[in-house]
Amino acid sequence: MRWFLGIMIAAIVTAVVYYGSALYSLSHLATATRDGDGAAIVARTDLPRLSNSLSEQIVKAYLERVGATRRVGAMERMLVSGYGATVADALVSKLLTPENLTELLKAGRLAETKTSPALKGLPSLTDLQKINLLTQFGRIHYINPVKLSIRVSKSKDPEDATAIVLHRSSLTWKLAGIDLPRKVLRDIAASLPAR
Repeated sequence: MRWFLGIMIAAIVTAVVYYGSALYSLSHLATATRDGDGAAIVARTDLPRLSNSLSEQIVKAYLERVGATRRVGAMERMLVSGYGATVADALVSKLLTPENLTELLKAGRLAETKTSPALKGLPSLTDLQKINLLTQFGRIHYINPVKLSIRVSKSKDPEDATAIVLHRSSLTWKLAGIDLPRKVLRDIAASLPAR
């Protein structure tokens, strides 16, 4: 009986430390966002992973857009995934400057430029600080041992839901993805040239 109780206590402590460290890192990211500190946000961000995450979402939305009007073959899908990723990477790299990343996380929007569409209607990361701790635990989605997703939006509907993805890096967690709502991804895909 004692060994079972010891295992249960160890499991609870491990879970509290695991999720607690993620929430602790998230609170520091939210504070840097609230303060508008682009350098601190970038320091708490895994930029290559964030770039890949956004690029993959844009390519997937683009393929859905093209696939809505005609059948997309396997070869075309492979070519679009390869070539489209380079186009999406170029777009994403312009979005991921410290100023733009700060604006996106703080205000939930980015102004349209000559090379990138406007992003709007996203929740602010600072809104998470207004939510009590127990509710925040309900927003966490376990992906794998080194990756968690935390819903930022009020809505769970994929059409409107926004989540951030944290990746464990050594003893801390870093921003590694922003799961954009489907409607925002459709708007971005619509700004890309159709073939």
